[in-house]
Amino acid sequence: MKYSRLTKEQFEELHLEFINFLATQSITVDEWKNLKENKPELAEMELDVFSDLIWEGVLKTTKYLEHISPQHMHLFGVNENNIHVIAVTLKNDVDMTTHEGFNWLRDNLMDENVEFLQAKKEYSDDRNLDIFKLIQQGSVITKGDLYKFFNKLIN
Repeated sequence: MKYSRLTKEQFEELHLEFINFLATQSITVDEWKNLKENKPELAEMELDVFSDLIWEGVLKTTKYLEHISPQHMHLFGVNENNIHVIAVTLKNDVDMTTHEGFNWLRDNLMDENVEFLQAKKEYSDDRNLDIFKLIQQGSVITKGDLYKFFNKLIN
């Protein structure tokens, strides 16, 4: 397995897609039930293959990621050849994960306690795996509103 297995909730959301996946494998509902009961290791393999297919599709279309902690915000722009990161660091006790803290940041972007950095990192041999690792470290896929705002602000 290249990525990670989808959660039970994710499988439930993708129920129809999983049925179609099994159909492409020529596995009927009855055969799937039989597989789960009598050959659980093979059923687990099918779940893993499906999970990887879903992750590949999601990662291939990912354009933006965010990772926000109390003092740091990392905004990622996923480009063709590299990932551009904008890092916003607060050098005070403001917690930007709270509504009040985020409002403070919005109102004080040019304060001496706000630091901006940016960098680009080339992908390894596996672009999607690089993106997946960021997700595993706590980043979430977004529409990129914050990234676009800060990119315009500092560039």
